[in-house]
Amino acid sequence: MVYVTAGVCPRFFCCPVRRNMSQKLLKLDNLLRLHMISRQLHSLYQRKMLAQWRHGFLFPSPVWAAQLYAWPWQTDVFLGAALSQYRRLVTKKEKRPLKSQLSSSKSKKEVQVWLGMRVEELARAMEKDIDCVYEALLNTAVDIDSLEADSHLDEDWIKEVIKKSGMKLKWSKLKQDKVRENRDAVRRPQADPALLTPRSPVVTIMGHVDHGKTTLLDRLRKTQVAAMEAGGITQHIGAFLVSLPSGEKITFLDTPGHAAFSAMRARGAQVTDIVVLVVAADDGVMKQTIESIQHAKDAQVPIVLAINKCDKAEADPEKVKKELLAYDVVCEDYGGDVQAVHVSALTGENLMALAEATITLAEMLELKADPSGPVEGTVIESFTDKGRGPVTTAIIQRGTLRKGSILVSGKSWAKVRLMFDENGKPVNEAYPSMPVGILGWKDLPSAGDEILEVESEPRAREVIDWRKFEQEQEKNKDDLKIIEEKRKEHQEAYQKAREKYGTLHWKERSYMKYLERKEQRPLRPKEKVKRDSDVLPVIIKGDVDGSVEAILDIVDTYDASHECELELVHFGVGDINENDVNFAETFDGVIYGFNVNASNVIQQSAAKKGIKIKLHKIIYRLIEDLQEELSNRLPCSVEEYVIGEASILATFSITEGKKKIPVAGCRVQKGQLEKQKKFKLMRNGHAIWKGSLTSLKHHKDDISVIKTGMECGLSLDEEKIEFKVGDEIVCYEEKEVPVKTSWDPGF
Repeated sequence: MVYVTAGVCPRFFCCPVRRNMSQKLLKLDNLLRLHMISRQLHSLYQRKMLAQWRHGFLFPSPVWAAQLYAWPWQTDVFLGAALSQYRRLVTKKEKRPLKSQLSSSKSKKEVQVWLGMRVEELARAMEKDIDCVYEALLNTAVDIDSLEADSHLDEDWIKEVIKKSGMKLKWSKLKQDKVRENRDAVRRPQADPALLTPRSPVVTIMGHVDHGKTTLLDRLRKTQVAAMEAGGITQHIGAFLVSLPSGEKITFLDTPGHAAFSAMRARGAQVTDIVVLVVAADDGVMKQTIESIQHAKDAQVPIVLAINKCDKAEADPEKVKKELLAYDVVCEDYGGDVQAVHVSALTGENLMALAEATITLAEMLELKADPSGPVEGTVIESFTDKGRGPVTTAIIQRGTLRKGSILVSGKSWAKVRLMFDENGKPVNEAYPSMPVGILGWKDLPSAGDEILEVESEPRAREVIDWRKFEQEQEKNKDDLKIIEEKRKEHQEAYQKAREKYGTLHWKERSYMKYLERKEQRPLRPKEKVKRDSDVLPVIIKGDVDGSVEAILDIVDTYDASHECELELVHFGVGDINENDVNFAETFDGVIYGFNVNASNVIQQSAAKKGIKIKLHKIIYRLIEDLQEELSNRLPCSVEEYVIGEASILATFSITEGKKKIPVAGCRVQKGQLEKQKKFKLMRNGHAIWKGSLTSLKHHKDDISVIKTGMECGLSLDEEKIEFKVGDEIVCYEEKEVPVKTSWDPGF
């Protein structure tokens, strides 16, 4: 016997797909119906007995009576709940094989990783957003704020991210073992001696500032270079080709003697054949003289000594020679091999003798070079010309440079558009030992960079790409070291925190962390202003690369960060532009320009934004200005200026109301006492009280000033202080005095 459930559509049983499920439902329905009928029969029997008692008659059919008096809501609720529960069970059983198939087919994703992987590379390998990496590292010892997209991750961090992402880790050696082919340009091997031809010597003039180096060279060139130098001192490295009456040619490099230009002097010594050391006969050996000797020794370059200013009455050449003995510079007069020539750059005395001494030494050195093949040289100076773009001054050391040549230097390359000599005249060729200006650079190379000629523009780009890649690799190594150090620091801090909070109850731990967060609250506006006043952001612009280098070298010596932090925001070569002003506005900084200009438009823009632009032509003036700006950022010190002094002759007290007020009877010994000023009570040389007076009287009159020799009575604003005969009362005022920075750049 089959019972069909009420409310179930007949199509439900006809559908082939659901036939299996319908059979199971019918079985359950039958069981439920039997249970329901048994309950109904039991209920029917009870009602039948009740009906007989009330009405005295019976229903004709027990089944219809059961249906009539049964409680339909109990049956419907029970049946509905049972059916819905069974449907869920059946559905789960039907779907279970499918789910098991899916779970078996779905396995953990395998992610290939390598050591030194970056954040963005890990996110890409996981096919996730970069934020997923940050989220995975949230509750670890990693400083999330310091992580950037290009930051490197160490092994533990990579494992942590993969684990929390539910993926499988696979270490790949592909990234580590993949070595990029070196595509750099290098110097050629040594040439065949048979191909070498004689060349002119490259001579560097070195010495202390204001010893007459440039004036000496002027005499040789018959020019007035020194007159054009700002402040009468050389601030650039100059390269000149000088032709002597004998027909010989010498390339002279004039280096700055000022202390700020140490790097320029070192660079000049590295590209030279001979160093002419200029020492003033009336001044002797000075600091930069000693430094120039050291540069020459480091470069293993022979020295010719030029003792200048011998025309002066106080000149003492022999004293100079003796002083040089202490630095292993032994002249021929003292049994050494250094030629010494007494000259006067002002009168021209013995200049030809100095030139002949230089030529003789060059002949002894047998200077030769290979004029064929790709060009090799060195950048002496570089700058940006407003109309011509990046310009370099270079010394050619090998090969012959021609228009159209493709050059690489540092991380820049050029197709030579124009070449010119030291006088600005165009030249078609530049041979070994010749100084030449080069136009056509895509970017500005740095002074001291090596110049190499390559075969084509694609090859030049390839060399620059390789050099940038190599620089990036070096940076990555440094970053990894820093990251590892930071990781160790964070791990140590984390362990200390665990030890600190490990034994505390959670309430105590929460309270301790709350106190720590309270201490790390954001700065209030007043505190922020104070902090900003302790920082001086600067932007530095120079006319040539060497000048900027010299200024940065000086800035590197700054050692007063505890007073005011000096922050280098930006530096570059060329005139001051709108970008520099925007930098200064963003960081609230000051723009310093050395031998550069700022147009009226730029100056007006800076003035509107409240930006200072400070232009200088002499380097030590610029540094003095920087020192002054740093000093202005420092808080003023408060100094006490004594107005008058009085000695206590007697003590007594007066009664005002119920109070007894101590009073000191005094005589003014020096200056005067002014009631409105500040006072201090001195006992045995120590101040035991500072404050103001509540009263100052002469006899019975209240007065504001007591002069020298007069007696007075006074009381203090603190009643607990006891006077003693012999104590001193000092009247003083406080004045704010500007503080100077303790930074000493060394000149």
